[in-house]
Amino acid sequence: MAPAVKPIPLNRAIAPFFVGVDLGGTSTKIGLVDDLGRPVCQPQEFPTAVEDVPEQLVARVAEVINQMIQTSGLESTEIARVGLGCPGILDLHTGVMVNPTNFPGWGGFPIREALADRSGMPVVMANDASAAAYGELWIGSGRGFRSLVLLTLGTGVGCGAIIGDVIIEGEHGHGTECGHILIDPSDTAPVCSCGQRGHLEAFASATAVVRRAREKIAAGEAPLLAEKVSNGEKLSPLLLAKLAEAGDQPSLDLILETARYLGLGIVTLLHTFDPSGLLLGGAMTFGGDKSPVGRRFLERIREEVRRRAFAALANKVAIRFAALGGDAGFIGAAGIARLHHRRYR
Repeated sequence: MAPAVKPIPLNRAIAPFFVGVDLGGTSTKIGLVDDLGRPVCQPQEFPTAVEDVPEQLVARVAEVINQMIQTSGLESTEIARVGLGCPGILDLHTGVMVNPTNFPGWGGFPIREALADRSGMPVVMANDASAAAYGELWIGSGRGFRSLVLLTLGTGVGCGAIIGDVIIEGEHGHGTECGHILIDPSDTAPVCSCGQRGHLEAFASATAVVRRAREKIAAGEAPLLAEKVSNGEKLSPLLLAKLAEAGDQPSLDLILETARYLGLGIVTLLHTFDPSGLLLGGAMTFGGDKSPVGRRFLERIREEVRRRAFAALANKVAIRFAALGGDAGFIGAAGIARLHHRRYR
């Protein structure tokens, strides 16, 4: 995980200011940034109580926003807009989450309007992966790119795509659901979290990696992994990375197999979007640039792309790890709010 972006003193900040809210099924992170995307106080994070009614969460978010504004030394009138990044399928016209799997019972709740009412500020809503992508384009690994695609690797596979200043959202809120592109049309392909077979997420998410690791253990093909699990260690991509670092070949094979599947999906994305760069973020990067295993994972993806994509794309598109870690969501949500402010003020 990349280190957090460090706040700057308020006397170095450039107005106007924007709030970014990264709403997740496990936790919610909120930050306050200046016009260059730099936090002006320490971001705040708290558990998301999805069992509560949505009005309670909105009230909590508004309370934290007001506390942060006071702590930073700003006035609420100096905040131009709030950006709200939400998971899952969104109806951006009405400002609601559409049957969100991580938020049972929240479908149809007008969360954008409710937060605007509670905070007293205009709110811009975006998909959380789109927000993270915009954060990376604004001040992260994609800085200087004219366009990028970000894949977030975790329990599922999220995606955000930015072309110029245009965030690809789609007419029905399903734009850039690229974890669900088809990479195996066979009737025996693994089932994705959405219920369909053969999607990228069914091969390249943390859930899929753990499933394949269990299959290897059951077949007797990963003795060290089996030993660690029987001793109480959690079977996870983190454990695979740890064992691969120590020289365990079955664990490394699982990681590189995941890279191959990602490469297959990425080829389709490059041929679709033709971006300046494609970034990999989220919790499952196997150590990223700081780890030999993470670097091998990335290089295996690049090898698959070079093998299958148009040569011009394979040679020109930068494929690298994202830089902002857990801060990408709130920074990008604030950045999208800034984009709307510049367009519509």
